[in-house]
Amino acid sequence: MNPETNQPVSTAADSTPPPAGRATVPVWLIVLMFLMLYWGALYFDANGGWFSPQVYTPYHSVGELEAFIPRHEGPDIGRGKYLFDNICALCHGPDGAGKPGQAPPLVGSEWVNTPGVNRIIRIPVLGLNGLIDVKGQQYSFPSGMTAVAATRQMMSDEDLANVLTYVRQAWGNKAPPVTAAQVKAIRDQLANRSQPLTVDELKSLPEK
Repeated sequence: MNPETNQPVSTAADSTPPPAGRATVPVWLIVLMFLMLYWGALYFDANGGWFSPQVYTPYHSVGELEAFIPRHEGPDIGRGKYLFDNICALCHGPDGAGKPGQAPPLVGSEWVNTPGVNRIIRIPVLGLNGLIDVKGQQYSFPSGMTAVAATRQMMSDEDLANVLTYVRQAWGNKAPPVTAAQVKAIRDQLANRSQPLTVDELKSLPEK
């Protein structure tokens, strides 16, 4: 008898490893993960500030929020820029270059870059009508300059000083700042007047 005939015959099925069983996640681990996620959400809600209306409403950006941060000394250039961009830039342009048929340029303007502030404060308070020469070029605007700061409800003394200071120091302009006290003094002088200035009248005023 051939001894080789007594050996067991191996098959492919014999070499296949047994199937892996499913691992069971302990219930306590699931509960622990849920509690950790819940605690994390509560902590983030309380400390993250994402859902606080005092932080985000009604502001839409950090830059806009910074414009309202109170300052203790001197004009606030950031606030002035914000107000200019949202009020004055409609006609003068965000770069102060002016717009044809709407408003003259503020960049390098002799009306802006003056040592005194007597004239420049009056323009937004009363408005301005008539032809005006800026940097050797004459500008004509049929509707004139609107009195964007006719009352303190429209723009406070501090905010008007902020805007004018920004204009006098932006885009290469290098004029001195305008203070809220200077704005108040001129507004008090103009308390009984509402009609716009003329260019000739503006020229007759001292700069101070």
